[in-house]
Amino acid sequence: MKIVVILKQVPDTETKIKVKADGSGIEADGIKYVINPYDEYAVEEGLRLKEKLADDSTVTIVSVGPDRVIESIRTALAMGADDAIHVKDPALEGGDSLATARVLAKVIKDHGFDIIFAGKQAIDLDQAQVGPAVAELLDIPQVNIATKFELAADKSKASVSRRIEGVDELLDVALPALITCEKGLNEPRYASLPGIMKAKKKPVKDVNLATLGLDASEVGAAGSHVKILKWLPLPERQAGKILKGMETEAAVKELVRLLREEAKVI
Repeated sequence: MKIVVILKQVPDTETKIKVKADGSGIEADGIKYVINPYDEYAVEEGLRLKEKLADDSTVTIVSVGPDRVIESIRTALAMGADDAIHVKDPALEGGDSLATARVLAKVIKDHGFDIIFAGKQAIDLDQAQVGPAVAELLDIPQVNIATKFELAADKSKASVSRRIEGVDELLDVALPALITCEKGLNEPRYASLPGIMKAKKKPVKDVNLATLGLDASEVGAAGSHVKILKWLPLPERQAGKILKGMETEAAVKELVRLLREEAKVI
């Protein structure tokens, strides 16, 4: 089977994000980047499927982004993926979910696939749209927020469980299909030292718009329907009020007044 995993590189959750003074974006200096955590579940599921099949199946990582993305790609290769495709082109900057999905869908279609795994969403923009858009552009079925995946013996379909409103929904999906992965689907492995060493020699194919045959007007900011007008920092939290030296009854009345008149939550 040709197993494809979509991977995005995002700022580490422990990184302190600073908005540029003009609101045009975030300050890139000093930011540590990592594999999107939900994409780690996708990588792990792809690897587990390959290991279960125990044949000539391959796991290919596909990622869109600047040069720095290679670090996350190499991490996925060190986990056990076989190869990768890295799409990088200045024209891709500022692309919305649909514009990015166009690029990914073209790469994946050209590469060939039997199943695609992706994270349920990226933790930077939290839109959860790229995976579903790729499936729509490829005209294949999709199952989102998967917490369990089981391939049928004949490899023609899979049973996928997903969590909705406190219950689990079990679906049968025909392959090829796209599955977005949720926490609980598996426990991503750490890259071993031998894996890290092997990853340095694994092939990473660099492609750009010219290679893909895509026009710059279809991707990046030019091909986007959604525009970010301005980035705004979170408002600073105001200091809390502490009621001291009051009898309990009076303190409760004052607290209720503050919640109603100042906090306006009741």
